This record gives sequence, C-alpha cells and structure tokens, in this order.
Amino acid sequence: MTNFGYTMMCEQSRPDQLVRDLQRAEKAGFDFSVISDHYQPWLPSQGHSGYAWSILGAAAQATERIGLMTYVTCPILRYHPAVVAQKAATMQILSGNRFRLGLGAGENLNEHVVGQRWPSVGVRHEMLREAVDIIAALFDHDPGGTVNYRGDYFQVESAKLWDLPDRRVPIGVAVSGQASCELAGTKADMMIAVEPRAELGQMFDRAGGAGKSRVGQVAIAYDRDRDAAIKRAHEQFRWFGLGWKVNADLPNPDSFESATQFVTPDQVAEALSCGPDVDEHVEAVKAFIDAGFDEVAMVQIGADHQESFTTWAEQELLPALRSL
Repeated sequence: MTNFGYTMMCEQSRPDQLVRDLQRAEKAGFDFSVISDHYQPWLPSQGHSGYAWSILGAAAQATERIGLMTYVTCPILRYHPAVVAQKAATMQILSGNRFRLGLGAGENLNEHVVGQRWPSVGVRHEMLREAVDIIAALFDHDPGGTVNYRGDYFQVESAKLWDLPDRRVPIGVAVSGQASCELAGTKADMMIAVEPRAELGQMFDRAGGAGKSRVGQVAIAYDRDRDAAIKRAHEQFRWFGLGWKVNADLPNPDSFESATQFVTPDQVAEALSCGPDVDEHVEAVKAFIDAGFDEVAMVQIGADHQESFTTWAEQELLPALRSL
C-alpha cells in the first residue's frame, strides 16, 4: 500500500502558517508529512524561509498522528553531523517516535551562507557519507560510552546523545544518480527522490536497498481556475525544471530568477499538473508509484491555497489515489 504525504514548504509560507496547514492536512487524512530545510527561498517571489527544526518542534506538539520528516537536511556545512543527530533524536522524543531524518548533499543556495567553499559534487558525497556514519554512530552508541571519529572532513570528540529516543530515528538519503544510490543503499533505511525514475530504485536495490522504503515528492498546483494555477506555478516553481545539477550550484534567489527568466507558463504547465482535474494530479503521483515508490509527498504550490487544497484532497484526491 502506498502512503501519501503533505509537504510543509518552508520557502512559501510563514512558520506559524506551516503548522496550521499541517494540522489541517492531518485532519484531511494525509499519512505523513515532510518539510524542506532551507536558509533561503528558491525565488524571491516565494518570500519565506523559516528554520525547519523549530517548525518541526511546534508541529510535533500541534499534531497527534501524522509522521514528520526532513526532506531534506544537509549535514555537511551549515550543520555539523553531530548536531544533526542531536536535533533528530530530540525530534523523535518530542513527536512520540513519529520522526524520520531525511539527509542530502545540499545546495549552494543554503550552505554558502556560513562562508565556506562550496565543494564539488564528488566531495559533497564523500562528506555526506562521513556525516551519515557519524549520525548513525551517535544513534547507536552504548549509553555508557562516547563516539570518536576521525575522517577526512569531520572530527568528533567524545560525543554522546544524552537523550536517546525509545525508537531509533530512521535515516533516509536523497538520490539522483549512481553514487548517491549506492550511499543510500549501503547506509540508509530509505531512499528519497524527486524524480519518478525506476532506475534509481534499481541502483538502490543493487547497493543493498531491497525491501527498504522509497519516498518521492511531486509538486502540484490545485486550483478551480487552471489558468490561475499555471500562473502561480510559474511565479513560484519554475526553478524546478532546471534540474539538480543546476539547482545545487546556484548561490541565491536572484540567480534562480535570472536562470529561469525565459521559462514560460506553458512550459511549467507541461512539467507540473495544474488546475482542478483530479485525474491529472493522480497521474502525476502515479508516476512515482509506477516507478516503485511506496510513499509520495505532495507539494501544493502557493501559501494562500493550502486550506482549499487539503479540503479538496480529503474529498477527492486522497480517495482517488487510494483506489489505485
């Protein structure tokens, strides 16, 4: 059975609104939720970027059932992996074991703010591998002992998590190609991807991921007015079509504004499902199911359109998806 999730998009809404939106999503019947962890929005028109970990703490107290997950946190520059482990363990306790830690190699957009050189993709994957090892070691250490680590990129000195949850935090790794799939398959409990490509799951399986969960994410723009949905998607999400090789390296929202200045609304409408047609949105989600994903989170584009989306999702979208 496929689980369907709701995305708290930090870049498009205020922190307090994100928590209220999540409460509505829980009531609407979404199975889990994910949250982006950015320092800046992709485009100036999105206009927000609250601190995801504070929002998660508030969300844990404001909800009862729905799962919580970072999608994703980068533990290689802006955060040290030992601190990420502490944050994740704390979230697992506060949420009553509803939290999962999604990790990725990050984007220059968010990581350059700490004033360090943005590494090449190969180096980022090496750093992420060390970070996952450190986080896992801290999750698994003997309560009476400590963790010491000497890597090429990170050092840990006599560290321990003094508050460990009853249930170990599951770790997911975001993938886009061979190297990241191998890392996820060997080190993680789940695979994370924003492209419905079956070959990602196949590479994940070969690296040891067989039987583990695959969590996808798809952006949609529900609106009774299709033209309004397309306009909103173009204003706020046209960056999505650049691809991750570009998205990972651009340094600020103005760069994304310039890089997408010639993207047209028609091109966005071809790439994203927009409007009131439930079947069109179901097909967008189904692409992930057909590619082997057992969990799919949806991003509803537009801060002011979350309440209408969750109402519609409860009445139409989720029943249609669960009937597949």
